Amino acid sequence: MKRAVAAAAVLALAVTGCGGKQQTTDQAAPGGATQSCEAGEGRITIATGNSGGVYYVLGGGLAQLISNSTKLRATAAETGASVQNIQQLVAGNYDVAFSLADTAADAVGGKGSFDGKPQKIQALSRIYPNSTQVLVRADAGINSVADMKGKRISTGSPKSGTEVIANRLLQAAGLKPDTDVQAQRLDLAKTADGMKAGTLDGLVWSGGLPTAQITDITTAMKDKVKFLDITPLLPALKKVNPVYDQAVIPKAAYAQPADVPTVVVPNLLLVREDFPAGNACAITKLIFDKQAELAKVHPAAKEISRQLATQTDPVPLHPGAKQALG
Repeated sequence: MKRAVAAAAVLALAVTGCGGKQQTTDQAAPGGATQSCEAGEGRITIATGNSGGVYYVLGGGLAQLISNSTKLRATAAETGASVQNIQQLVAGNYDVAFSLADTAADAVGGKGSFDGKPQKIQALSRIYPNSTQVLVRADAGINSVADMKGKRISTGSPKSGTEVIANRLLQAAGLKPDTDVQAQRLDLAKTADGMKAGTLDGLVWSGGLPTAQITDITTAMKDKVKFLDITPLLPALKKVNPVYDQAVIPKAAYAQPADVPTVVVPNLLLVREDFPAGNACAITKLIFDKQAELAKVHPAAKEISRQLATQTDPVPLHPGAKQALG
């Protein structure tokens, strides 16, 4: 099944919703080093996220860059995001996957959604950070996450990194996600519709800045919605995973009256352990050589840092990526 990415960008982004095992002529040993840092021939699929999110837009842009710059033909698929991406990456349905770093850490450790089943994944690079965006109706009586008790809250798509963070936020605030809130496991498009229709009291979204459908909500509802400062919960989140950090949602991102402190988590670009080293090296190098082009697809790509690229622990860096970043 094929889909088209509607990205407000210079690049035309061709995507597909079907996975597929990678086919390549790269003869380097799986996970080994390669001297050429050149991709083989064949096709690869990239698991992204919800159609309104940054993973989806940047994934389409990356697929186009790979197809234009290497012998590989890359396509990007809309998915439920992080947890699902890793599960289907390991299953061989996709070859490259976007993921939140906390979800990827759970995967390699066999924790959380991967309880008892460590996943054999490696990273091509740490990329831009995701901002945790908690938006509520101004008339809902919600001034903190604890106030979400009994409220209708979108906690993100099932098996998404957003859902993982949403549940951890609720638990950090002393709430039980399954019983204390009316959790709505909705993708971002349905979440936006629900906020505007009044069938939701609030939402949690983990994504790059700005996210188009969050912009849609804030533009349509103006002062009828507000962002929450969730940083008082950061110490509790850090006990779960030290990757969580503090930053702000700049007021310019969504035309708000002031910056909003929030919790951020890095994103990783993941592959399986057996991903060919030449492909890994070429794609990783391409991300940084063509970063300006990715930034035209979405401004979140401006935050991809070569200095931070190797900081993927506890997810090991793929040997081909090490060569590209060395």
